[in-house]
Amino acid sequence: MAAVMGTEDDARLRQEAMRFLTIRTNDGLDSITREELLDFTFDGKMFRLVDPTRGIRKPRELSSALSIMTTYRAEGSDRPYEDEVGGDGFLRYKWSGIDPDHMDNRGLRAAMVQQVPLIWFYGVGVGRFQPIYPVYLVDEEPEKHQFVVAIDSARDLHRPDSPVEATLRRYVMAETKRRLHQPVFRATVMRAYETRCAVCALGHGSLLDAAHIVPDGHDEGIASVRNGLALCKIHHAAFDVNILGIRPDYVVEIREDLLIEVDGPMLEHGLKERHGQRLMVLPQKNSERPDRELMELSYERFRAAG
Repeated sequence: MAAVMGTEDDARLRQEAMRFLTIRTNDGLDSITREELLDFTFDGKMFRLVDPTRGIRKPRELSSALSIMTTYRAEGSDRPYEDEVGGDGFLRYKWSGIDPDHMDNRGLRAAMVQQVPLIWFYGVGVGRFQPIYPVYLVDEEPEKHQFVVAIDSARDLHRPDSPVEATLRRYVMAETKRRLHQPVFRATVMRAYETRCAVCALGHGSLLDAAHIVPDGHDEGIASVRNGLALCKIHHAAFDVNILGIRPDYVVEIREDLLIEVDGPMLEHGLKERHGQRLMVLPQKNSERPDRELMELSYERFRAAG
């Protein structure tokens, strides 16, 4: 049996794993496959960052868990990921089974006691993950068979013995959305659109955004691939300010006053030439294509602004 690492080696392993993920995901812009995760080495040897059969990775070499994993849920099978957020704004992660003494749960409990950073591998496709790190376990809710998870910057705000005040709750919610939901939303949308702009098919990921069809602050603005479009930065900006609209039948329209304006090649070729044309890229799966009702809401906004 492998010897358990000391505190310094444990910390170095976690740090090197996170550095590896930062490089491989283009500083969080891209997701990573299960196969790519096998490239990670520590002290010259391959070291698994996820368990091949379980959601919790507790290596024999460590005294506590290293990572947790949420498997991808196909669109429509459940809510995308809102159900992990409690009313206090903090995330939840379920035990392995219901036995508190299960080895995986002991590994998570040790990580909570030691306050070591964990990596959350969030499924955005079959065998594809968006890593979120560092996250910390800040409490346990045995009656619900789960741990309370905090994004790094919010972990000191959790107080088990008192509810989070409204202003702090809003902060935690905002941080959770920024650090977990936004990267997961982006990764899911980019996978569905094969990292290409829906309007012009540009395929450079660093120039693409995951745009919400209906803004996430709207009641209907769900964090789901059905409410998302992969758009290059110029088309995203044009979409957000109602220069560019998309009909529910996926046909692009450009605002009328722009169509008669004379300007440079970007306006002429990047926008005006797309008027009346269908989206160039759509997800292959019908279940991941833009929701028609959400498209209608967005198109109504575009028409009202014109």
